[in-house]
Amino acid sequence: MQGEIIAIGNELISGRISNTTSGFAARHLFEAGYEIYAMHTIGDSPALIGEALKRAIRRVDFVLVTGGLGSTDDDLTTEAVSKALNRPTIPNLDILSQIRNHLDSISASPISPLEKLAWLPQGAEALTLMAKMSGYQLIHDNKPIFFLPGVPSQMQSLLLEQVLPRLATWNHGRKLATCQRIFKILGMAEAEINRRIAGLALDRKIHIGYYPVFPEVHLSLTVRTPVDIDPAPLFDEACQAIEKSLGKVIYGYNQDSIASVTGHLLEAKKLCLATAESCTGGLIGQLVTRIAGSSRYFLGGIIAYANSMKTEYLDVSEQLLADYGAVSREVAEAMAAGVRERSKADIALAVTGIAGPDGGTIEKPVGTVYISMSTKNTIQTQLFRFAGNRQQIQNITAKTALDLVRHYLLQQNDN
Repeated sequence: MQGEIIAIGNELISGRISNTTSGFAARHLFEAGYEIYAMHTIGDSPALIGEALKRAIRRVDFVLVTGGLGSTDDDLTTEAVSKALNRPTIPNLDILSQIRNHLDSISASPISPLEKLAWLPQGAEALTLMAKMSGYQLIHDNKPIFFLPGVPSQMQSLLLEQVLPRLATWNHGRKLATCQRIFKILGMAEAEINRRIAGLALDRKIHIGYYPVFPEVHLSLTVRTPVDIDPAPLFDEACQAIEKSLGKVIYGYNQDSIASVTGHLLEAKKLCLATAESCTGGLIGQLVTRIAGSSRYFLGGIIAYANSMKTEYLDVSEQLLADYGAVSREVAEAMAAGVRERSKADIALAVTGIAGPDGGTIEKPVGTVYISMSTKNTIQTQLFRFAGNRQQIQNITAKTALDLVRHYLLQQNDN
């Protein structure tokens, strides 16, 4: 089955609010086995709403409309639907009763704009009777049309609890069986990834997509077949081929992050991490601690921008700073060794560099970063020349540092 998504709201087309509802709907509909023909975002104009709705009904099997169902004057979706489909609005007495009971408990006013929510196009079936939460379904030209609120939490609830179950019983058997995996890649350029995947000569039923999410590349592999054909064998074969081709630059899958994968490896080995950050301003620690349970393997970190912080809290000698400068291999290694000794961590990460936009020189341009990792028996330090703005350089530095720890822990597994 093919569907179309229409998001309505002046706040969306002005950019004041991001359209998160369409993405949520598309993702869950896709995972449920439906194809999305098109997605539109339009303003609160009855003429545009009606035009978009009639066009969608002509070319797809179902339509999902979000937004414009509230009680204020600029909520015009129901009015537009009534006119476009020639369905006069009539009150839904069950909803009207719910609204009035709710109002009686909080207000003495006999009339409220909320009663607007009870007036639905003729033939509409309410998806919920909850006061303050609108949503209904119409069957028009033998096609289901779902109208959901634009409030993300309400829309998501109705989509999962009402729309998907109703669609599952509509034209049963027309869904597609779907297998999909997102490969999360760090440390290899998109062009090189594409070259390697192109060389695999995958089956034409395999759909590959590339999605740069700086500084990562996310590779999407999808197989969709009629429900009576199992896509799993073809899917598994393609996944194995990609794994073999790309190797350890694939750090995770689907909802994984570099911080969650590295954290799970640390926890599995019962090792603890500490950090010393100069150019990233605590971003490594922030990424790590976004993961629930990170306190089991992350001891903490020191943000040391000033040289005085490096000498006082990381035991970096003033002579070392004078001889080599704060952005140097020697200082990065001293920072890593210092935070590991002070924290008693099993592994310590240190970063020092020039994130810009100022501070670069010919010898050490903006993007020059040293990352050092210290363990009980080894110290590994690498020089990087990153490109981008300040936030991008900080981002790629933090994630590359965590990736160094991941590679180190994987090598311990291999040994």
